[in-house]
Amino acid sequence: MAKRVLWIWSLGFMLVGVGLATAGDCCTSTPVVSAQPAVTYRLDYRTVYEPQTVTAYRIEYETVYEDREVTSYRPVWETQTQERRYRVERQIPETSEREERRIVYKPVWETHYRDASYDRVTYVQETAEREERSTVWQQVVETQERQEIRTVLRPVTQTEYRTQYSTMYQPVTTYQTYYADRGGFVDQVTLKQPAIFRNRLAWMPPTTTFDPTTGIPVHQPGGLYWVPRYRAEVQRVYQPNFVPQQVAQTTYMPTTVAQQVPVQVTSYQQEQIVERIPYQVSRWVPQEVVRKVPYTVSRPVTERVEQKIPYQVCRWVAEEEVRKVPVTTYKTVYEERVEPVTVRVCRMEPVKEIVRVARTVEKRVPVETSYYVPRVVCSPVVVDPCGVPVYSSPSVLSTPAPSVSSPPATSSSSQPTLAPPKTFSSPDEKPTLPPSAPGPEKVDGRPASGAKAAEPSPPGKPADSVYGTSGSK
Repeated sequence: MAKRVLWIWSLGFMLVGVGLATAGDCCTSTPVVSAQPAVTYRLDYRTVYEPQTVTAYRIEYETVYEDREVTSYRPVWETQTQERRYRVERQIPETSEREERRIVYKPVWETHYRDASYDRVTYVQETAEREERSTVWQQVVETQERQEIRTVLRPVTQTEYRTQYSTMYQPVTTYQTYYADRGGFVDQVTLKQPAIFRNRLAWMPPTTTFDPTTGIPVHQPGGLYWVPRYRAEVQRVYQPNFVPQQVAQTTYMPTTVAQQVPVQVTSYQQEQIVERIPYQVSRWVPQEVVRKVPYTVSRPVTERVEQKIPYQVCRWVAEEEVRKVPVTTYKTVYEERVEPVTVRVCRMEPVKEIVRVARTVEKRVPVETSYYVPRVVCSPVVVDPCGVPVYSSPSVLSTPAPSVSSPPATSSSSQPTLAPPKTFSSPDEKPTLPPSAPGPEKVDGRPASGAKAAEPSPPGKPADSVYGTSGSK
């Protein structure tokens, strides 16, 4: 279908080109009036939109209530007595003896002697004298005097008073309140619920309680009620005890004090003093001295000293010991015991009731929709020798034809007489060709006038493009 439309388009463009060439020739050359006028046609393509109605279905949801019978189970508690059998193990001690043999090494001490004799050398002192002559320089001291004049600064002391400022610190005592923690650890009883079986069934005496909603006292009869189970635990909890204490704090505040302080001022005055100072003069005089010097000579005397030193030698002697060790063995004996136990058994009793259940139902509602389907219509148009169309279709063209301006008329006698335009009653009506006019020629064995228009696509499906139905170029 797309190829057929392309062939029709190409044929139309070829005819338009031929008409333009003929119009150029006829417009530029000298007009020739023929005896019999020729009628020229051009294929004109236009798009026609046809209305089409399609029925679609819209989905709506509706809520429907149904009555269903539901079976639920409620617990019924019963008390039963059962026998609980359990095994108890008991330890029976048995005493026996076993022999232990071991080798014990005992020390045996023996006394041995080693020779430690040595030579002892003693020195005998002998005294003798010898003469020594020496020259000794003896010091002779003589006293003499000399006169010295010197200037002395004699101090003169005077007392003056000066103002001296000093900083003194006076103690100031203030009291501050401190809180000391005198607390300690106390025993606190805490009630905790176990992880499982938190409630138990217990007998409650008749009492008066208050309704938590209205606050009105309500009489509660005696009977069995579910009571929460608690387990008492004693915990060591630290309990603080803050005790106020007055703490004295002494601070020293600086104070400036002015005092009159006596100051000793010393001044020095010059004074000359003449003194006679004795001094000693030393003179050395040589003198020969003879003296006898005693000296001691040591003569060695060797003596042999015999000495035996005893020492202990330890020798280990192996000895086998046999002893009996008591051994206690425990024998495990199992006994089976039977104990009656009261057990509460929960039995589920079925209860039937009718419940209304909502269910959503899907419903399809038909909806009619109208839309327009395009269709290409091919129709011949009569043109003059210059290519100017005599009739132009008022419908919208899918591809506008190139506009060709007609040349200005030179004279009324040179232009051929044009036939009046014919009006079509419907867009599908084909014009009637005159018997003298030749029909459209065939192109590649396909009749040009009999070319089929683009077939309309089914409802809801767009028309095929010029590239084919498969969408490939």
